[in-house]
Amino acid sequence: MPGFPKLREDGYDLVVLGGGHAGLQAGLKTALLHHTAAILDRGPKYSRSYYAPRMANIPGWPTGISGHKLLDLQIAALGPWADRVGYFTPARASAVRATDDGFSVEFEWLKQPRVARGRALVLALGVVDRIPVVGGRIDPIFPWANAALVDFCVFCDGHELTGKSVGVIGADPFAVRTALDLVEFEPKSVELLTHGAPFLAGVPGPEREQLLAEMERAGIARHDPEMVGFDGIREKRWIVRFQDGSVREYDRGFSALGWYDLHGEIPRSLGARFDPDGYVVTDEDCRVLSDRTGEPIPGLYCVGDLRNGWNQIPEAWATAERAVIHACNFYL
Repeated sequence: MPGFPKLREDGYDLVVLGGGHAGLQAGLKTALLHHTAAILDRGPKYSRSYYAPRMANIPGWPTGISGHKLLDLQIAALGPWADRVGYFTPARASAVRATDDGFSVEFEWLKQPRVARGRALVLALGVVDRIPVVGGRIDPIFPWANAALVDFCVFCDGHELTGKSVGVIGADPFAVRTALDLVEFEPKSVELLTHGAPFLAGVPGPEREQLLAEMERAGIARHDPEMVGFDGIREKRWIVRFQDGSVREYDRGFSALGWYDLHGEIPRSLGARFDPDGYVVTDEDCRVLSDRTGEPIPGLYCVGDLRNGWNQIPEAWATAERAVIHACNFYL
């Protein structure tokens, strides 16, 4: 079909798994350095930023840009380099194997099984936010998230919470620490919504007491009933209805539920090391470290949110740059 990439039978210099901000930048940088790359992308809608209505931390857009628009611009930037970069979407990788001369990636594209071969491999699979389940479904909160009334990232959105009342969803230490971080942005109030989950379940006594003391000092309240529905989107408010009949109204909501999926299956199959939070461990050049030896696995890189470090788009771009430059210098 016109405009569709053709898979190179003789392989690529790099295969990039994932077509979010990090993966797209990895593919573009490869082309700029006069090498070839195949980007295997499930589709832009699987990127964490796809539904972000406005991001204020992107260089070059002082008034902000939507995640969707930014992805579109990055995909369009690949166009002039179509002879070097194949962008395959929707594509889903099923298995990756190390070979004598690089890596072999089995994936499905256009409902057909395919194989992409590369001398080096860049993992840019990203992570998936855990969405609160309300009434057995995850979609009730989507309209508020899409309207930027419910946020997911302290570093992306914390600055917008100054002077606002904020409801933070979560019941574990991560949620408490997120609420404490948000206090630094001087909101009007912060309340933790445990959504019916046991608060700090299984947390050792000393840590629990410390977290409770820090919540009290910061003035963070807590509301425990299960959430059953939301209102207020026309008024640009996040109004939460609870199982016990109570109602809370906030200027903004914040989900602090952590990750649903860190896409660890493929890096684990390749022998990658993971940190205690489930992120792939790399060196400063984004080379994946072996779980067995602690040394870099030749030709294997991890960039973006899946890699240990800060989850930010400028950081994702930076990791992609470092990985590709290193690969071109040492493997290609």
